[in-house]
Amino acid sequence: MGNLREEIYEWLKTIVIAVVIAMVITAFVRPTLVKGYSMYPTLNPYNYLIINKVPYMIHNPEKGDIVVFKSHLKTDRGGEKDLIKRVIAVEGDHIAVTDGKVSVNGEILDENYINGEYTSGEIDLTVPKETIFVMGDNRENSLDSRDERVGFVPIDTVRGKVLVRLYPFNKIGTVK
Repeated sequence: MGNLREEIYEWLKTIVIAVVIAMVITAFVRPTLVKGYSMYPTLNPYNYLIINKVPYMIHNPEKGDIVVFKSHLKTDRGGEKDLIKRVIAVEGDHIAVTDGKVSVNGEILDENYINGEYTSGEIDLTVPKETIFVMGDNRENSLDSRDERVGFVPIDTVRGKVLVRLYPFNKIGTVK
């Protein structure tokens, strides 16, 4: 009877430790799946990503970061949709889109990561406090801050920074 009790105790201890480790890990990282083409060619549908929550516990998102944030757009089930976009401008920055080019604080961005060479829209805005301005890398197929349905993204809705791509296996690694 003593061996059975010890065996049960060891199993319970193992289960409790596994649950605690899982809770700690999920407090700092989170998996997500890309569902659309708005970040093509950087990300493709069904890319499986790990999101790091830690950086934004310490500081705000920075220009160039690829972030996941909660939007007010609805999923088919009625929940709020998470979107993945690139941070183009941060609080206080002046952003302009003119003649297909994006400039921040008067400097035209070198955007070698976008699909194509043209960004549609005419924008001349300053990013308000506690928000960021985001765009997809596939500019002609991205619902992003250029559209009033997304608009400026409140920093407190940012879930994390894309840390690594786990799938497809031939593209495992950091995402920039």
